[in-house]
Amino acid sequence: MDAPGSHKVCSLARLLAVREQARQAGRAVVHCHGCFDIVHPGHIRHLQFARSLGDVLIVSVSADRQVSKGVNRPLIPDDLRAANLAALECVDWVYVNPHPTAVELLGELRPDIYVKGKEYEYNQDPRFLAERDAVVRHGGRVVFSSGDLIYSSTALINSIGPGQNFNAEKVRRFRHLHGLGGGALHDAAARFAGRRIVVVGDYIVDRYHFCQATGVASEAPMMTLRQTAQRDFDGGAGVVALHLAGLGASPALVTSLADDEPSAQIAQALCEAGVEVIVPRRGRHVPMHHRFLAGDTKVQRVEEGSPQPLDSQQTQLAGDAILAAADGADAAIFAEFGYGLIGPGLLDRVLPELRGRGIVVSADVSGWQANLLHFKGVDLLCPTEREMRQTLHDFSAGLNAVVSRLLEVTAARSAIITMGKEGLVVFDRNPQIADRASWDRQLRSEYLPALSGGAVDPLGAGDALLATATLAMASGSSLQAAALLGALAASIEVQRLGNEPIGIEELMGAISQCPDHRAAMVA
Repeated sequence: MDAPGSHKVCSLARLLAVREQARQAGRAVVHCHGCFDIVHPGHIRHLQFARSLGDVLIVSVSADRQVSKGVNRPLIPDDLRAANLAALECVDWVYVNPHPTAVELLGELRPDIYVKGKEYEYNQDPRFLAERDAVVRHGGRVVFSSGDLIYSSTALINSIGPGQNFNAEKVRRFRHLHGLGGGALHDAAARFAGRRIVVVGDYIVDRYHFCQATGVASEAPMMTLRQTAQRDFDGGAGVVALHLAGLGASPALVTSLADDEPSAQIAQALCEAGVEVIVPRRGRHVPMHHRFLAGDTKVQRVEEGSPQPLDSQQTQLAGDAILAAADGADAAIFAEFGYGLIGPGLLDRVLPELRGRGIVVSADVSGWQANLLHFKGVDLLCPTEREMRQTLHDFSAGLNAVVSRLLEVTAARSAIITMGKEGLVVFDRNPQIADRASWDRQLRSEYLPALSGGAVDPLGAGDALLATATLAMASGSSLQAAALLGALAASIEVQRLGNEPIGIEELMGAISQCPDHRAAMVA
């Protein structure tokens, strides 16, 4: 059964036809626009006032990807927000607006009256001023509602609490929208087997020092720790390759190791796990990251090792090794940790050749010495929000604006921006927008909440996501399927201490537990 008023949710073409009919009949069209995340008494009073000013009330709601009120917003998906408004007797037509503001819609609709809340009467926000100018330019007028009944959707949603933000419903809708229900994700993961993926980057040893906090030092106000155990984990590009091997792929790791017995043992262990190890140059040492834990809490990280940039001859050798390894490969992953193996010279040499072969190319960075902007024209960038903002020196602009700039500068085709416990946002070009439009006009974004209820150790979540998402794209999956599979891999990784590679059986199990839109329909 259709929801009450669902017939009033219409396309732009239908909306413009309604406007033309009203114009010919001499009827006044009133327009309201907003997010309308939770329809509260203030909204209803506002809409009833707007309807009293004319003969036809049209309400446009911001599409999900254009709501910039926080990572958990909108709380309610746009189709349900539109249906809620359509069920109101005072509303005649509802439209889901795909643009960041109502400016484009106002230019086409040309309402007689545009109604905004009282708080906009003296507002100098450029977005509202552009909307106002669009209305006035076409002979309409802007009217402000009384504001005598004040509510805030944001305040109401914040009062609900993070445990009830409809995350499962958001995942179900994401799956339904992109045809990822049923066995689609299992089928996608089954295609991982045998894919050849080249991983380029520094190998790092992640050493965990397990300690007891024994008190405060007498010589200074600092914690005193007594080490009880230590354990080493494969890190850097090494664990990316191990994730791929665990997922059934055939990875080749192009990396830098030292000419010593510990490095020989590292290479042997990687080979035994199914990773082909290619070392085009021998460095002075293998970088090591020390993490000191008091109980389950990390209290300090110490980095051991310094950058060892390649000289021109080494760059030539490394480039030759990468291109040879990529012969017949399905994808190449660049995991840059700032220790010198990956540099602008190497990337300038190999990226054009790899792109010309038509394979999937992805990249991620970690550490203050790595530079995300060096990766030009890749298919996928997977940085954290913090890494991206640090790279672009922009800590205040909205996420969409910063990602738009990143993709424009790098000419990358898509990005998955991770935000820790808040989940991730997938960005790519909107195929409905012409290529000649600027990136900010073309950008399409979709939010996925974190798929883990809590994290034991966030280390390695980004590596798991990078490996899995790239492998999925190399196996023919869409960006959205790759993002969801990567998020599932990350949810597995954060549930254990240390950087342990995941396996295909674990991923298949996580897929089975992932909220599916079919379950919602059955319930």
